[in-house]
Amino acid sequence: MESLRELLTQARSRAAQALAAREADLARLSEARGDSTADDEHDPEGATLADEWSRLTGLAAAARAELAEIDVALARVDAGWDGRCEVCGRVIPVERLAVRPTAVRCVDCAA
Repeated sequence: MESLRELLTQARSRAAQALAAREADLARLSEARGDSTADDEHDPEGATLADEWSRLTGLAAAARAELAEIDVALARVDAGWDGRCEVCGRVIPVERLAVRPTAVRCVDCAA
């Protein structure tokens, strides 16, 4: 479980960095949206500020959800979770946890 904790800690760090980057992007975009000279609705070359805002808020929400999922997994490990599937009770293979450290179901039960 210590290696799982390390994987979760690394994943949390990456997710936190992604969230910070998206929030910084949103702050810059918010400034651009407030600029009265930003007439992007008529720009045939690219996405509008509204489109970009929608995309970035979706990415930020996904990063927040990932952080929450990782925090739950870390709490589960701290509570002594033994790596068993919540459905069938078999041990979740290490290979699955290496790919998806927040998993609580074995591959068969997840399918």
